[in-house]
Amino acid sequence: VCIHRVRSCSSIRFIKSKYVCVFDKSALKFSHQQRLFRTSAVSCGQIVQFKLSDIGEGITEVTVKEWYIKEGDSVSQFDSICEVQSDKASVTITSRYDGIIRKLHYSIDDIAFVGKPLVDIEIDASKGVASEEDVVETPPMSHDEHTHQEIKGHKTLATPAVRRLAMENNIKLSEVVGTGKDNRILKEDILNYLAKQTGAILPPSPKAEIIQPLPKSETVAAAPKDKARKIPVPVSRPIVFSGKDKTEPVTGFQKAMVKTMSAALKIPHFGYCDEIDLTQLVQLREELKPLAEIRGVKLSFMPFFIKAASLGLLQYPILNASLDENCQNVTYKASHNIGIAMDTEQGLIVPNVKNVQVCSVFDIASELNRLQSLGSAGQLGTSDLTGGTFTLSNIGTIGGTYAKPVILPPEVAIGALGKIQVLPRFNGKGEVFQAQIMNVSWSADHRIIDGATMARFSNLWKSYLENPASMLLDLK
Repeated sequence: VCIHRVRSCSSIRFIKSKYVCVFDKSALKFSHQQRLFRTSAVSCGQIVQFKLSDIGEGITEVTVKEWYIKEGDSVSQFDSICEVQSDKASVTITSRYDGIIRKLHYSIDDIAFVGKPLVDIEIDASKGVASEEDVVETPPMSHDEHTHQEIKGHKTLATPAVRRLAMENNIKLSEVVGTGKDNRILKEDILNYLAKQTGAILPPSPKAEIIQPLPKSETVAAAPKDKARKIPVPVSRPIVFSGKDKTEPVTGFQKAMVKTMSAALKIPHFGYCDEIDLTQLVQLREELKPLAEIRGVKLSFMPFFIKAASLGLLQYPILNASLDENCQNVTYKASHNIGIAMDTEQGLIVPNVKNVQVCSVFDIASELNRLQSLGSAGQLGTSDLTGGTFTLSNIGTIGGTYAKPVILPPEVAIGALGKIQVLPRFNGKGEVFQAQIMNVSWSADHRIIDGATMARFSNLWKSYLENPASMLLDLK
């Protein structure tokens, strides 16, 4: 028997191994024929402090938004423990051990610090525990990211929402056959597995998830309701007057906005505005919407705006660049990761569509649908919210025509889109006609972008949208 590390506690010596051995004189018996050595295993558990992992991106603290377990609950490896929110994204923390939760170190809305204990888990000592150096936190997983985990010698591919659904119904993912891409386990796979086991149909999970596209008939039927929602309706809320001031900490996405806007103040902004005649684009979109719906994608104007911006960035790459802190070097970004500002219940977030320069309009629309679904559910991951190179903000969905958008460092340009209005305009013959007019407001970093460059880019972007057929010549 080889003992590497021994820690003394009273008369009992604890060994960092699978067993705790108690030595006693009576345990050793000598004779002429043989020597007997007796050990006794301890059945009691070992308390392990499960620490919050390093989420990355320089994040040192997060806000605990939801606990999926409580003290006394049993957990298994890869079970969801809690959901935390940083200033960049929401992250689900999963368990590394099989055991019993003995203590929660934080309450809802508390600030948890990276490297500090999150929960205490009692682990069966007879099943073995990793060395003290290895008793660390589990890596975080974004809600929307497909996560690989080792279970019984093979990998499973599933989102945390699906894992939680399996946990709630005591289903082992290793026993479920995935029907998604790369054998990914979908929500439907869990429901089908449960139906085979119980013969019952599981009600949908209360957690918001990405909704699969509806059939064409159902989509058309729901159209009048969607239009009705766009009409602003005053919301009557009960007013509670306490007579006392209330102080709340700046957390989550609001903290990220404070940090980003403080850095943006160092940038000298140059503004440029123009109006776009979208009459032809409106007609084109109406023709393409049914085709997109058949393919399961909702087609808005934004994919056209994004693609036109990418085509313009190919001609004016300085707008898709970044400037270092010392203002000595300009980095021209190869990828067009165009961000879209979204207004959510959690605050302003700016996910981005990656590599727009190699995407079709349909590809962009499909990705936007995914980002909007995840954003509404508060499930956007860090990868979706970082790496942007250029930004468009569609303020027109709420109202307004012109704006003064603020650049998101390290980017050097941003555009704000107003609402589309039906306004009278003159054609080439001097005749008045109804035009679909949208206003755009650009802001550029005047340290490296001059007014003429911004105006030329805007004119090119405008020409693509006013004559959408011209985009065909440059689409890739």
